[in-house]
This record gives sequence, structure tokens and C-alpha cells, in this order.
Amino acid sequence: MEINRREIYRYLGIKPNMEPDAATEKLAEECIRELMEKCRPRAYARWFPLRVCSAPGAEEAADPGEAADSPILDFSCFQVRSRSLAKNLQGCSEVILFAATIGEGADLLARKYGRINVAKAVVMQAAAAAMIEAFCDEENEKLRAEAAEKGLYLRPRFSPGYGDFSLDHQRDFARVLEMQKTVGITLTESLLMLPSKSVTAVIGVSKQDARCVLSGCESCRNAGCTFRR
Repeated sequence: MEINRREIYRYLGIKPNMEPDAATEKLAEECIRELMEKCRPRAYARWFPLRVCSAPGAEEAADPGEAADSPILDFSCFQVRSRSLAKNLQGCSEVILFAATIGEGADLLARKYGRINVAKAVVMQAAAAAMIEAFCDEENEKLRAEAAEKGLYLRPRFSPGYGDFSLDHQRDFARVLEMQKTVGITLTESLLMLPSKSVTAVIGVSKQDARCVLSGCESCRNAGCTFRR
């Protein structure tokens, strides 16, 4: 797995036109080495049919966080009301529900250095965030190759919490993908995932190669997010 150093620096707030100092570069390399030794990445994915239904009336909206006039995306295992996700899935006939984690090693390292070296703990968190993204990209390439064998194309990952895709659907991912058993991910009462460096996402499957489809960050309305690409 190749971890993008620029992604680590981005998480640290270093702009693309700036270079990190030597101390930060050294810490980043140390963190990458330790993460590679301690982390045990795991991923799991399942394919489901997609059916798009017309928007319900206001009285039918099940979740206050989901707009009543949003289209209903039916994955057969659960339904989602989301304009931003519907835009990402336009033209798709199937979806892949995906979960991945780099394991608890990253959390253990962050806690360790939080007690003895705060600067390294901060860089460790950034390196772990870049690592889970790199792992997801690697796993998505395998799914892309699998789809290509069937003459199909994939859309970018779209995770609960992006745009108006409610974080409450983490419970659906946990149930449908049996995440605790398949990848070792559990949910807290506030819907945070443990281990913390974990990802869930919907990936659209289409018969058309839609290169112009927007990715998650660009579809999200939170323009002020620190981590926006």
C-alpha cells in the first residue's frame, strides 16, 4: 500500500503550495513505518440492486435529517432519502455497500504517543487518515476490475455524513454488512466507528462510464470543511 505523503500534510493543514519542515517529514515517515507494522487492514463489500422511487410527501419523511422531497433510493436491504447521493448514483442500476478499516493498531499508536509525544500523536492521526484512504482506494480498484469484467463502471465512494446522506445509516451498514464479524467495526451510541480509522460507503454501479460524475467532497455542501479537496 502506497500512502500519499501529500495527503498526510493536507490533514496537518499544510497547503499544497507549501512544503513541510524537516521535522514533520521525519515524523511522517516514522508514523508510516509504525502503522505498516501495527495495522491489519480489512475490507468487505456486497452488491445490491438499486431502485429509485419518487419522493414521499412531507408527512412520510422518516428522518428529520432527510428532506421530505428527496428521492428514495431503495437498495433492497434498506432505503435512503438523499439528493446528494441520488446525484452521485444517477444512471446506476446497482450499488456496492462497502466497509473498511485499518484496525485498532492506529488507535493504540495514537493513544501511546498522546501520552509521550503530542507532536507525533498529531502526525500519527494524519498518517492513519491517509492510510485508510489509500487502503480504500486499493480495495476499490479491485472492485473496479471486477465490475469491468462484467462491462460495468463504478462511481466514486459516497459515505454517510456527506451532503444530506444521513449518518444514521451507519446502523444499516453495520446490520447489512455484519461489520463486527466481517471487518471488526463496531458503532458507538453516537454512531462513531471503532476502530476510528474506518470507512463505510455506497459505490454506484452503472453500464455507462460517467467520468464527469462528482466525487464525495465535491458533492458535499459543506464548503468550509477543513479537509475539503
